Amino acid sequence: MAPMKPARRERRRRRLAPRYLAMALIPIWTGVVHAQPSSADPSASIQLYGLVGTYVAQSKVSGSSQGSVVLGGGGLTTSFWGLRGKEDLGGGYAAIFTLESFFRPNTGQLGRNTTDGLFARNAYVGMTTPYGVFRFGEQTTRTYLNQILLNPFGSSVVFSPLVVQSYTAAYNNTVVGDTVWSNVASSESAPFVGVTGTVQYGVSGTPGSQGNDNLGLHLNYENGPLQIALSAQRVRVAVNAPAVQQYLYLAGATYNANFAKVYAAIQTTNTTTTRVGSRTYELGLSIPVTLTSSVLAEWAMTKRSAPKNQNSIRNTASVGYDYYLSKRTDVYAVYSYDKLSAKPSGSTYGAGIRHTF
Repeated sequence: MAPMKPARRERRRRRLAPRYLAMALIPIWTGVVHAQPSSADPSASIQLYGLVGTYVAQSKVSGSSQGSVVLGGGGLTTSFWGLRGKEDLGGGYAAIFTLESFFRPNTGQLGRNTTDGLFARNAYVGMTTPYGVFRFGEQTTRTYLNQILLNPFGSSVVFSPLVVQSYTAAYNNTVVGDTVWSNVASSESAPFVGVTGTVQYGVSGTPGSQGNDNLGLHLNYENGPLQIALSAQRVRVAVNAPAVQQYLYLAGATYNANFAKVYAAIQTTNTTTTRVGSRTYELGLSIPVTLTSSVLAEWAMTKRSAPKNQNSIRNTASVGYDYYLSKRTDVYAVYSYDKLSAKPSGSTYGAGIRHTF
């Protein structure tokens, strides 16, 4: 057969190009359709969602010899993506699942650090009922969710004084354990006159460590502008380390007066195995400046007690400005002051951007 002439070959390529494009798009279109409720099963749905955030900060914590400049993933909120699904079973019952993964957009790496697994934020299956919600698997602790509720900087492990004094090592964190527990069975009651109760129980999952379980008991109340949160948790850790047991109690409230939202909390910890205790006091304020921006302010003070009268006091305060460019994208700037007793003070200047999807 004689070879096809170049001009004829080009006309044939242009004529077939739309057909090839349509064939290539079939798998993509099929995936999109399957991600939505299908006509065959309208009771089931799956949703992809998440948040991408980065920030730049010059930071020096009180007591450290020198500061550093970082471009980090997260900032006001740690970046993550997730999948969640729900199937209506009828009669007020539904099967649910959630899979959520942390990631670092500044480096493109998985997790908050190298020890995080794929779905280190949440990974559970459960059921919603007329009486409440039941979840089984890895879950964010209700204590952490209440700490987020009780401060204007939310879940920030960089800028929120309450959160950094609780979980960030550079601030001599007072809370033992992570913001996420593994091997958890939880029950959250349906709201009754504004009150919701939650129980989280996490088994150790390690042979020979049946006593190293975690337990959290929580009450939340919401009535109009007022929200109240109470948390109590016991954490036991003994994997490849000396056994540690800690009790934590948290109480706080928020009140939205429209012209400003006020936050207040008190948190105590008692690590019985090391005889170290702490008491944290927190106050916060969120003031709307425009319909799309707010001024945020928060202060936390932790008094730590230890054997042999080695007591210390830490004061951390943050002031920030948060401006929403749209419903899903905001930019912010934050200044934080930190002072540990008998140590030089430290300061952090940071700015960042968040986008939800």
